[in-house]
Amino acid sequence: MRSRILLALFSLFAFLSSGAQDASTGTTPVVNFTYDATAQPGKGEYTLRFRAAIQPGWKLFSTTMTDDEPNTRINLDSAFSGKAGSVKESGKLVEKPEPLFDNMQIRYFEGEAIFEMTVSGVEPGTDIKGSIIYMALKGEEVAGPEETPFRFTVSESGAISSKAAGPQESSEASNQIRRTAIDLENPVANCGGTGLEESGDKGLLNIFVLGFLGGLIALFTPCVFPMIPLTVSFFTKKSQDRKKGIANALLYGFFIFLIYILLSGPFHFLDSLNPEILNNISTNVWLNLLFFVIFVVFALSFFGLFEITLPSSFSNSVDHKSGIGGTVGIFFMALTLALVSFSCTGPILGSLLAGSLSTDGGAMQLTVGMGGFGLALALPFALFALFPNWLNAIPKSGGWLTTVKVVLGFLELALAIKFLSNADLVKHWGLLKRETFFAIWILIGVALSLYLFGLIRFKHEGPIKKLGKLRIAAAIFFSLFTLYLVPGLTNTKYANRALISGFPPPLNYSLYAHEEGEGKGVEANVVNDYEKALKMAKEQNKPLLIDFTGWACVNCRKMEENVWTKPEVKEMIEKEFILVSLYVDDRQKLPDDEQFIYTNEKGEKKNIITIGDKFATMETENFRNASQPLYVIMNGDEKLLNKPVGYMPDEVEYLEWLKCGLGVER
Repeated sequence: MRSRILLALFSLFAFLSSGAQDASTGTTPVVNFTYDATAQPGKGEYTLRFRAAIQPGWKLFSTTMTDDEPNTRINLDSAFSGKAGSVKESGKLVEKPEPLFDNMQIRYFEGEAIFEMTVSGVEPGTDIKGSIIYMALKGEEVAGPEETPFRFTVSESGAISSKAAGPQESSEASNQIRRTAIDLENPVANCGGTGLEESGDKGLLNIFVLGFLGGLIALFTPCVFPMIPLTVSFFTKKSQDRKKGIANALLYGFFIFLIYILLSGPFHFLDSLNPEILNNISTNVWLNLLFFVIFVVFALSFFGLFEITLPSSFSNSVDHKSGIGGTVGIFFMALTLALVSFSCTGPILGSLLAGSLSTDGGAMQLTVGMGGFGLALALPFALFALFPNWLNAIPKSGGWLTTVKVVLGFLELALAIKFLSNADLVKHWGLLKRETFFAIWILIGVALSLYLFGLIRFKHEGPIKKLGKLRIAAAIFFSLFTLYLVPGLTNTKYANRALISGFPPPLNYSLYAHEEGEGKGVEANVVNDYEKALKMAKEQNKPLLIDFTGWACVNCRKMEENVWTKPEVKEMIEKEFILVSLYVDDRQKLPDDEQFIYTNEKGEKKNIITIGDKFATMETENFRNASQPLYVIMNGDEKLLNKPVGYMPDEVEYLEWLKCGLGVER
């Protein structure tokens, strides 16, 4: 069982890592597959043959391993209507126990291997498409599941031949990305400003405030709040003098702050590898679905169904080290607090993590947000050490802490729906249209309001003798907020709920037929087709307004629903520009003949497989920016008319920028 758990963890990490890596830079695969096929005359059967060249030191797992073990599989496309036989493999097969998987017996090939599959019932003039999904092992390094696509074509006469599958190197295809006419340094009008530094600074301040508020919320949870008087008393009483006690408490608070800052460190490493990688991670469908499940589990835990804690052996080990004394001991005391409070702080940190990675600043915003969170947790310990008499003024632990935890559970459910919506948007499943999203949030809001009014109770809670003023105020607040959401269900001008722009799906992702009118956003002339938009701009002699956006981009929705809806802005975009929206997180695959390998100026290769890959690369290569939204104005000859801008929530400033691109006198 332990080996299966280890395998599952390795597979999950490898899958998510490879997904981000494949979307950033190409690398040499640990197993290189080539393939061909032969026909059986008169039988209508074909033998597909796959030769695996395995990199030195790597072990390619056999197809005879079961589905819950590391293995190699040949999967045919779901559209294949014929019959497929079993896989036959040849080569030097090795079977031996593997220490990494708890001495589980594994079967693998080294050097090379050949896999054959016989198929029949194939219609002439069709393709046989599929992929080889494999896992490989080298020491403690696990690769996979990796996917290698293949494609065979059966002619009308019944002959079979292999064709290139997946992205291919092509200088012509690369021209879809490289736009040498774009000169960022010398736009026609040196006006408008980039708008990126200003919005970046505001973004960092906003994320710090949100992180700080998250830390304050975490303070008032059963995992953290009771620790404040205990810890402060420990320092003030144990130390030889008051001055020393205050110094230790301040050091303890600093270490809490430092620990949360350090947690963001690995993301800076990822960010330095490739500017697009954090966006690829944050919009990864499976990662968003994983967050959805995790947040639902956390919510159920907050409702009292079960308790989530880190392994006691790990927490106990860290706690034991906190008794060392001195600076090292104080550090481990701070680390112990971070670990034992995980069941309460984990969901809040998860929200911060996901929100930071999906916004413009990436790793830096995450660090700033974590810093705000850590500061909010650390401040009480420092302040109460300086002013110990304040301890008498704080409320005692009690049932109100449970109420806070349950309220957080409802909020976690609402956030879980956001992650499910992200996955739905980038894959275009149509599961959570805008009105469906609002309906679920309204149901959660109603349940939360009823709970705060005492009309819904959980088994682990005692009876309510009297509703406190703060609880009543919170109940009224959430009731009013729920009422505010109701127009979001309608197809009226009031459907645009500006206060929560960016959380629900966009206005055009609706159950209703999209209609223009007051409160509605601007409809793009072209979506995800730059060439078509450029052609329209030339034909109509209008400048091209490029909108680098994302389905899961919060700031993009804010611009579309709060700025583009303003009458003067809306009129100018619709009458004076050809608007093209390019979604950098669209995970829909390009047609086979449009997939290619792009090589940048540094010689780094990148697989362009999805629509998002194409336009994310176009943005970073031409405009040296990986954040969304990014707005660019060019003429039909691809000459930059003014400086690009990013998130600009002030409609007056944005309108001035549009006028600047048109050459209109301000």
